[in-house]
Amino acid sequence: MPPLTRLPHWAAHHLAAVRVVVALTVLVGLAYPLGMTALGQLPGFRQTAHGTALGRSYTDTKGRPLPGYFQSRPSNAGAGYDPAASAAGNLGPESVVDTPDRPSLLTQVCARSKAVGELERVDGSRPYCTADGVGAVLGVFRAGGTTGGVERVISLNQPCPARPFTASYEGVAVVCATPETDWSQAVVVPVRGDAPAHPVVPADAVTASGSGLDPDISPAYARLQAPRVARERGLPESSVRALVAKYTTGRALGVLGEPAVDVVELNSALDRARPLQGA
Repeated sequence: MPPLTRLPHWAAHHLAAVRVVVALTVLVGLAYPLGMTALGQLPGFRQTAHGTALGRSYTDTKGRPLPGYFQSRPSNAGAGYDPAASAAGNLGPESVVDTPDRPSLLTQVCARSKAVGELERVDGSRPYCTADGVGAVLGVFRAGGTTGGVERVISLNQPCPARPFTASYEGVAVVCATPETDWSQAVVVPVRGDAPAHPVVPADAVTASGSGLDPDISPAYARLQAPRVARERGLPESSVRALVAKYTTGRALGVLGEPAVDVVELNSALDRARPLQGA
């Protein structure tokens, strides 16, 4: 009997690699998808196998919040929750001065907090925000550039004829901004103001998620909205809070992340429990 011919070392390695590719292709490319498809057809899974909505805006055609619904987080994805335009706002903590084509991150936060405060009938003030909902930021011109006496002060985010949020800074009158204002030589000074250190309006009510597609909100934001939703739907507030608790998920593995409220499922449950008139 002739001796067996052994494959060269390099050929044996290539053959092993081919076997792994074939096995993974069959397992991951065929068996797993077919198994999941079959599982999705079983009773109890069939209804959700086709997917559910990730997020949506509960607003009217003019972008105003529908008062009978819990509001989601703000979204930077296109016109709001557009999967084709998923993206962050790409603005960071240094974005405090508005530009002609885009409000700063600070002004966006201030405007949202003011709007939420008005909707929920609570104090919407925040540190570094003006009463009219823009960033409270001054452009301070000094005699020596960054040092020396103050010569001129502009409220950078309040175009004329707006009244500046503060009358003076270091004894110099503050004026509103004009389109031709060149503040490139000014020292940018955010002013904290007298807003509470812990605002009534939670942070997730005024900031968007990284993808722009995450509609979930914090339990604190849900509790803030519960009285309005109960009032609009004619439900006891205790019933609305019970639904909030039902659709609140805890931390993953008990330690990861933060508790969150599924707004889409919560609003769907409200529609089943007490549909809005005319909806």
